[in-house]
Amino acid sequence: MKITFIGGAQSVTGSCYLFELEEKKFLVDCGMFQGGLTEELLNYESFPFNPSEIEFVILSHAHIDHSGRIPKLYKDGFRGVIFATDATMDLCSIMLPDSAHIQENEIEWKNRKRKREGKEQLLPLYTLEDAENVLKHFRGVKYGQKIQIDKNLSFIFKDAGHMLGSAIVELYIKENDKEYKLVFSGDLGNRNVPILKDPAIIDGCDYLFIESTYGNRLHVDVENKSKKLIDIISTTISNGGKVIIPSFAVGRTQEILYEIAKEISTDSAEAKIIRNVEIFVDSPLATSATTIYKKHIDYFDAEAAMFIKNGIYPLEPPNLKFIKSVDESKWLNEYDKSCIIISSSGMCEAGRIKHHLKHNLWNEKNTVLFVGYQAPNTLGRKILDGQKKVKIFGEEVEVKAKIEYIEAYSGHADKGGLFSWIEQMSEKPKKIFVVHGEKEVQLEFAKELQNQFNTDVIVPARGEMYEIAPEYVAPSERLFSELPPFINLSVLAQIEEIEYELDRLKEGIKNSTISSERLFALNSNLEELRYLLSLVLNDY
Repeated sequence: MKITFIGGAQSVTGSCYLFELEEKKFLVDCGMFQGGLTEELLNYESFPFNPSEIEFVILSHAHIDHSGRIPKLYKDGFRGVIFATDATMDLCSIMLPDSAHIQENEIEWKNRKRKREGKEQLLPLYTLEDAENVLKHFRGVKYGQKIQIDKNLSFIFKDAGHMLGSAIVELYIKENDKEYKLVFSGDLGNRNVPILKDPAIIDGCDYLFIESTYGNRLHVDVENKSKKLIDIISTTISNGGKVIIPSFAVGRTQEILYEIAKEISTDSAEAKIIRNVEIFVDSPLATSATTIYKKHIDYFDAEAAMFIKNGIYPLEPPNLKFIKSVDESKWLNEYDKSCIIISSSGMCEAGRIKHHLKHNLWNEKNTVLFVGYQAPNTLGRKILDGQKKVKIFGEEVEVKAKIEYIEAYSGHADKGGLFSWIEQMSEKPKKIFVVHGEKEVQLEFAKELQNQFNTDVIVPARGEMYEIAPEYVAPSERLFSELPPFINLSVLAQIEEIEYELDRLKEGIKNSTISSERLFALNSNLEELRYLLSLVLNDY
């Protein structure tokens, strides 16, 4: 059997793994690359295989970095089955059309500008019709249900504890009358998180593919994350400010609502403060997702189930309002009272959160609270890294609001959680593949895994192919080269960053905020840059 790492290899997004077993081809996940321009352009690359030859997709969970290119797969010829848990299937029924809507809107905006410039019109990555059509190919699977593809291939889903319906994939392969087992952790959740059950413990496996988002660090102050959340909210409200929470519409938003509802049900001083302000969820997707959560309360953990048994639905505090229309969202930008605004996207790259940041970042009374991972090059990462000014919708906005981050709300297990999960396996893997993480993190994590479990650890790069058999793993020829396309994309991304910095520089020169000494130094550097550019351009 051969496996090729299409995405989620030395990167946190774009998870996609191609399997070739005899004449059969299938995928585990088919996610979208997220981040800056480089990642955006990667989504438009042709698949390095014929989508019509893919028989089926095993989807670990609904997050767009794992599911987001499935409509493109359909658009390019795929007509097979997508296996997913029932909850994942229901969540994809809202998330994939939402993603398509974003693709169409962004291309429409770009095309208006391109039309004015006399440039060729662009096509969206996929359309709403593509997303709706591919949903007909989903098949719901229960946790623990064995799906027998043929005599040599079967799989089982186990609860990953990452989001509603998220799954660990146990893949059973038979070759030359020998059976071996591969396990994909998917995105592995933390223990003791709101609403969700803990990740399932796996008996063991021959080969493990493990995510590594937080593979080199521990979540800080996990035991006090709920208290910290409530303290940040109540303090900001007491000071007359707003709390803006960029949050993933599915998973994180429901966790935050749960924590707030849980606090409000008490008689604490903080509860009284929070009860007196409006809580707005400004995300149609989050609104729909919360409805889907109601449908799948059998996935809830014991504490959440107890709330429901006592007649309390823990995802809808009494002072909650779901914002649905665009007009309501615009009205919220003019709302002048203290409040809590939860809006997507979680990394601030698209959606209504960008409007709320534009209208609230400049006010020092407000707090922007991050409760999830921020990928490199995203607007959220720039704010979190302390950038004093950011560009939103072409306008420079000063960052004066207080910036907070509760890393412990991450849906990903930290280094300790990942190690503990492997330690509890009765049979340790012969080899471990480290996937879904930033390269530096993966290398550090891999070294510690090797030391701890005395086993070979591989950190595959995008495009690398491996031959896997019951007795061995061996590198094979690359299915596609990472270079030069990736270098092209990287250069484009860096040019985009330089253009942004040049815009800031122009404003500084116009407003005379740059000293004469710095201007002389800048002039010299620009002359050198111009010379270097001329050398490159002379080659064309």
